[in-house]
Amino acid sequence: MKVQQFFEHHGLNQNPYSQEDAQTDPLFQKLGADGTFHPSWDKIYGDPATPSTAVVFGEKGSGKTALRLQIVDQLSEYNEKNPDHRVFVINYDDFNPFLDSFNEKVGWAGARPEKTLQKWRLWDHIDCILSLATTDLVNGIVADKSQAKVGPFQISAEKVSSLSSANKRDLLLLASFYDRSSDNAQQHRWANLRKRLSVSNWRSYYDFAVGLGVTAVLFGLLAYLDKLDQFGQFWPWLVILIGWSCWGWHQLKMASMAWKVSRQVRVLDRPVNQLRSILANFDPKDLMGQPIPARERSDDRYELLTKLQNILEALGFDSITVLVDRVDEPHLINGSPERMKALLWSMFDNKFLKHAGIGFKLLLPIEVSFYLTREDKEFYERSRLDKQNLIRTLEWTGESLCDLANDRARACAQDTNSKPSVKSWFEDSISESELVATLARLRVPRHLFKFLHRLVIEHCHRYTDESPQWQINRETLQSTLAVYLRDLEAYDRGLGTG
Repeated sequence: MKVQQFFEHHGLNQNPYSQEDAQTDPLFQKLGADGTFHPSWDKIYGDPATPSTAVVFGEKGSGKTALRLQIVDQLSEYNEKNPDHRVFVINYDDFNPFLDSFNEKVGWAGARPEKTLQKWRLWDHIDCILSLATTDLVNGIVADKSQAKVGPFQISAEKVSSLSSANKRDLLLLASFYDRSSDNAQQHRWANLRKRLSVSNWRSYYDFAVGLGVTAVLFGLLAYLDKLDQFGQFWPWLVILIGWSCWGWHQLKMASMAWKVSRQVRVLDRPVNQLRSILANFDPKDLMGQPIPARERSDDRYELLTKLQNILEALGFDSITVLVDRVDEPHLINGSPERMKALLWSMFDNKFLKHAGIGFKLLLPIEVSFYLTREDKEFYERSRLDKQNLIRTLEWTGESLCDLANDRARACAQDTNSKPSVKSWFEDSISESELVATLARLRVPRHLFKFLHRLVIEHCHRYTDESPQWQINRETLQSTLAVYLRDLEAYDRGLGTG
């Protein structure tokens, strides 16, 4: 018999368990806020009005990415209800661009990734977060504002126009260091942002105007006196050199600053001349006393992070939520627990994780959690994991997995008023408690979906279209479970492909 026949008989219009990755699962997107939440949801999500940090370790398929998407969905609803007290979300889940740049600047030919990643520091994480936030901000400001309604994470033109001069300067400063986009040339994008912010930069041309004026006056005077042949001597060129000296000195200082920033912001590729050109457009007074990420320290980054928060607050975002996920996926990490540890461990800093107004949600692979037991007292005093809502394993009970299976089945119901149950797929001799105990052995949602998908296929293969059987018997359930658990054990030992 056909699989689709089985699902149609039970009132479903599609297979609820054919997808395994929440990020590409249309059914998960459809469920949204109505889906099943992990039992530890309240501890992980917290209260958006008072952002908190949560450190979660979970095995593959336990629902870390689903948690991230559910947090975004819930924060979207919160922002719609609180338009003047919204939460700004930073998805820190694509490490490849940052790691590629870091590897080019810090690594060397033939070096093992472990050696390179050991040089990763806390300020590199802050640079990544500042880059993601700044790029999103610039995208939101320079985007077309023709839409009638502003989305839960979008920026209104009225809020942008109400920014103070200090906030506009700080945003331009952040954009010069951290804006990352391949849509336009960086100078053009920065100039477009400056125009959208209505910031004049005529003072930055003062030194250039002086040099040009001295040159023009000297040339005009010699022409008036009919002594242009004096340009064959040394003194006219000395006067021109003196006239342009202020401009040249300013450009030299900006080039030095650009070189230091390009060297120290290791997670981004900032060409020195491009950055010098942007910095030269600032009024020199606007750069005096400002934090510049030009040293191997986190102090300047914390100040820039505070500036970002002040800008966001003026735009209607009271707090920031940083979602860290997919740490094992970058090609430089390649699933290695040792490399993940090298990348993550600098982030376990209580000052960073408890930074006022920011909540970090670290959704991490369980393989790296085993390194926690090997750390000394100094690490725990610095990280204060006891204050970070630590969840050592993202476990699912049999009951919660059963609820999850039922929710997905109901989302595929042909009749929206009906409530199909997975229990109805099985013979009456299989009790609900036995089914729950069976599902509990699967541990995580991904294994649940894989097993139910395989179970239905195995059941349908045993019957023909002419003699269909609409309920799964105990023998099929137990034999399929035994084979699946055996394959799962082989995969856990690295002997299978999963």
